[in-house]
Amino acid sequence: MSFVAGIDVGSTYTKAVILNENHVILGQALNNTGFKLAEMSRQVYECALENAGLTESDISYVVATGFGRHMVSFSDAQVTDLTASARGATYFFPKTRTILDVGGQTMKATRIDESARVKSFRLNDKCAAGTGAFLEKTARYMGYGTTEIGPLVATSKQQVAISGVCAVFAESEVINQLSLGSAPADIMHGAMASLVDRAVQLMKRVQLEPQFTLIGGILRFETMAHVVREHLMAEVNVPPENLVQFVGALGAAILAHRRLQKLNAAADDSRTSAEVRAHD
Repeated sequence: MSFVAGIDVGSTYTKAVILNENHVILGQALNNTGFKLAEMSRQVYECALENAGLTESDISYVVATGFGRHMVSFSDAQVTDLTASARGATYFFPKTRTILDVGGQTMKATRIDESARVKSFRLNDKCAAGTGAFLEKTARYMGYGTTEIGPLVATSKQQVAISGVCAVFAESEVINQLSLGSAPADIMHGAMASLVDRAVQLMKRVQLEPQFTLIGGILRFETMAHVVREHLMAEVNVPPENLVQFVGALGAAILAHRRLQKLNAAADDSRTSAEVRAHD
């Protein structure tokens, strides 16, 4: 049996996934990317191998993706995060046509065809107000950590309007709302709704089509998907919570398996041709 790996070096987290030839996930790992991209990609890869009960010599092919993909020295190939995410999203939901990826530093909307090929995409990576960092900053201003965002928003009774024009100015908005007696949960809910407004506009720019699949670390928070449903007035797909951050790495591993199959097929053809020539 052959095993492959996908490494996703994102701006906030680095992820790794190990697959077998039946596309069963055997191991996965995640850690903060930091500034030592090469070291972190190696560390996360080794952790995923350990979780899978495998060693590096067991892996036949490695594909890297994400903004730091070129720093993964042990990879056999690199693909864009858009390509990898398309493969990963259709692994969970084969009829996906539009993908929204909300990460810590970027937000991406992608429209794909029935073969998971990217047809159109738009990025929002110029301002933190359009990324997960906006929610993290809003939570921090109120004294909450990132892991507390989900439970906090879950207690919201109604959302408070937060403009989300700029993450830098969000602090003054939060302070003003707190002074008016607004509950932190409702403020957080409003910040999330503001982020979703930007997300839906991005999706419209790629000429969104159902089915819609949402991925990225911010989708760990169930309220985020709920607010997107409300804005789109349509159902949305979300991978299992423990895998929503691994969609890019999973897609890279799926592509690794495909490329390995092509290499093996080419090698078989070459051997067959050599045998034919030997008999002539």
